[in-house]
Amino acid sequence: MTTIDVWNPIMNFVTILLLTFSLFLVITGAFTAYFGSGKSRKIGVGLLVGGLVVGVFWGWFAGPFNSDVNLVNIIVQSIGVILAAVIGAAAAIGLFLLAIMKS
Repeated sequence: MTTIDVWNPIMNFVTILLLTFSLFLVITGAFTAYFGSGKSRKIGVGLLVGGLVVGVFWGWFAGPFNSDVNLVNIIVQSIGVILAAVIGAAAAIGLFLLAIMKS
């Protein structure tokens, strides 16, 4: 298994940061555009387009034209790290709520 150095500030950290940022902009933009009305729908479309622009631009910049970054490897490992963090946080919040509700 190939490992990545997530704290490499030049490429890996910035790649994870920008791709996560763009992914969540796309998700929140789509949610807002679908469920919103009027002005909030326009804001949702703007968030959606902004997320796509940032993600595609950084993927193009950091992907095949830059040999310092293995973009697919970074994305796959980032998904694993984010999934582990979400599961850990959900377990802690669940335990907290269970303790609070039982007391």
